[in-house]
Amino acid sequence: METRTGSPTLIQTDQTHLIHPLHHPADHQAPVVLVQGDGVMLRDADGREYIDGLSSLWNVNAGHGRRELAEAAATQMQRLAFTSAYVGLTNEPAVRLAERLPGLAYSNMSGVYFTTGGAESNETAFKLARFHWRRRGMPSKIKIIARYHGYHGVTMAAMSATGIPAFHKMFAPTVPGFVHIVPSYPYRYAGSMAEALEEAILREGPDTVAAFIAEPVLGAGGVIPPTPDYFPRIREICDRHQVLFIADEIITGFGRTGRWFALGHWGVQPDLVTFAKGVTSAYLPLGGVIVSRDVHQTILDAPVTERFMHAATYSGHPTCCAVALRNLDIIEREGLAGRATVVGARLLAGLQTLRDLPRVGDVRGLGLMCGIELVEDKATKAPALGLGARILAEARKRGMISRMRAGQGGDYPIGDTVCVAPPLIVTETQVDRIVEILRESITTVTA
Repeated sequence: METRTGSPTLIQTDQTHLIHPLHHPADHQAPVVLVQGDGVMLRDADGREYIDGLSSLWNVNAGHGRRELAEAAATQMQRLAFTSAYVGLTNEPAVRLAERLPGLAYSNMSGVYFTTGGAESNETAFKLARFHWRRRGMPSKIKIIARYHGYHGVTMAAMSATGIPAFHKMFAPTVPGFVHIVPSYPYRYAGSMAEALEEAILREGPDTVAAFIAEPVLGAGGVIPPTPDYFPRIREICDRHQVLFIADEIITGFGRTGRWFALGHWGVQPDLVTFAKGVTSAYLPLGGVIVSRDVHQTILDAPVTERFMHAATYSGHPTCCAVALRNLDIIEREGLAGRATVVGARLLAGLQTLRDLPRVGDVRGLGLMCGIELVEDKATKAPALGLGARILAEARKRGMISRMRAGQGGDYPIGDTVCVAPPLIVTETQVDRIVEILRESITTVTA
């Protein structure tokens, strides 16, 4: 079938049959048909090249075109493509990966449950939290506290935890038992806002709250890092009220912020870690939950009649796990987490130079994960709405593809935020070009 964008064949078929994520037909009148990736670069069907400014969807950490990962998948498929990990069955790649991940995460971690993606991982974490407290004789602890601007997926429970109203509008009501608090946003709100968690726990009743979930750096919500004291205070509050702390490291895991997992920046250990995306560098779908020894022991001690009755067909998929193991080898061998620190500092410094532009209200980031928030007015920081899409369209013309967080008003306003998170193998030259493209694009659109 003809795939060049100059021919309408493939695009018409797309428009007729394919329902996309966040679908609206207006977004797919002239889509870019991507056909190849190499390192940090993407190529479309017309031969145009683009810098992958967001690692596709925050997940191609090791870069495109890694033959080593393709070979790992092919070798495993030839040996054993798939087998169930249900009762009484296991496979070597899943066992080896479950052994390896806790050691890369936090020293209190012990066990791993595998999923196929981020939302499923968070759904699993919510069930683990309820299971834990029910087994501990506190079955009323069922509520989950999350943050405004937080993104945790869009399956029903994950969507209910997600604190972005646009995802709720057409699917309400949300699942009962989810509570939202103000975000950690040092650029606009006073203090670290950790106290908002304690206020919510006390308001709801500590005997009703199972867990608090947070991204170490708010990702799709606008790339918002915390103040240094935020997560140490969160850990203290959770401990005081017997609330489990779920770290959603689906974006921040596997080197993105300069560490294997991001809470290490602040010396904090969670009770559960949800992961996906970078674990395979997106070469195959895989996610999971890494659990603390305490939560793990709750599962191990349960009688048969109270076993952890949670399952999915592809949990522990051997081919996905084999690719993940090889991907971890690459990240370790090439020191990509450390590289994210060094090159990320260059990226953030370059983006900080955009502050002289009249519509750039804030620039922030950690490691290779940055955001440029757009405003209508620098003095008031009134959020710019609708500007980001035009800037990204201009950036695409100049050879970079990325995404944005659409702005919103309300009680916790935020402007359109252009998100930048290239693969961890990005070069200094490519980083500098990203900054150039964004300056040129913002200047052109706002002239």
